[in-house]
Amino acid sequence: MAGSVRIDIDGTIATITNDNPDKHNAFDDDMDAQLFEILANMASTVRVIIWRGDGKSFSSGRDVASIGTNVSPLSHHELMRRGHRGIQQLWNIDAPVIVACKGWVMGGSFQRALLCDIRVAAEGTRFRLPETTYGVIPDTGGIAVLHQICGPGVVSDMVLTGRVMTAAEALDLGIVSRVVAEDDLDDTVREMARQIAAAPAVTIKLARTVIRHLSQPQVRASMDDEMIYQTFLNRSDDFAEFRAARTENRSPDYTGS
Repeated sequence: MAGSVRIDIDGTIATITNDNPDKHNAFDDDMDAQLFEILANMASTVRVIIWRGDGKSFSSGRDVASIGTNVSPLSHHELMRRGHRGIQQLWNIDAPVIVACKGWVMGGSFQRALLCDIRVAAEGTRFRLPETTYGVIPDTGGIAVLHQICGPGVVSDMVLTGRVMTAAEALDLGIVSRVVAEDDLDDTVREMARQIAAAPAVTIKLARTVIRHLSQPQVRASMDDEMIYQTFLNRSDDFAEFRAARTENRSPDYTGS
């Protein structure tokens, strides 16, 4: 059964739910399209958005099994532009977004969570950027946000090694603002949403704008770089060798080109 992304609105609070629990809410192209449509049509009456996942995880990132199964008339560059434009709609919505992190928060889904306003983690949550292990680089703005939060050392460690980060470490570094028991996660983010929704709307809107102005230009510039470099990687000799070596079950011989 294919996954989906659904939205539920309760008064002034909207809840976006990743619904592909059998695959830890991994995203494919159809789920991307559903998410981008939800963001494009967010009701103006919504004051706060909660973004969560069904099942054990928020999202394990990209559904690797779906890569290459859909033939698109768009070039790799245009596909990336569509993805960037789709997720950058988060910045055009007046309502702040609280992400309820649990289980696996990986890859592009981790990066998307980093583009949101607030992240709360359940105990046991694991964060990871595994892109280099697949021969590519993170390309959804997460590197820029992580750099702003915790500096180049942590970013280099996570991106270059693909290691797992725990919820406790994410809290210490400021990547998440709270860590709670898993059973309390939904109630915690719901209460936070109620507190924000109860404040004057214009106050929240302008405070969020001030915060965004501190970071957004650098994140946009980083995403522009990611689009160029990821397009190059897709056509590089090393990436072709990476794919061939995996298919032939042998060690790769990289040349750096």
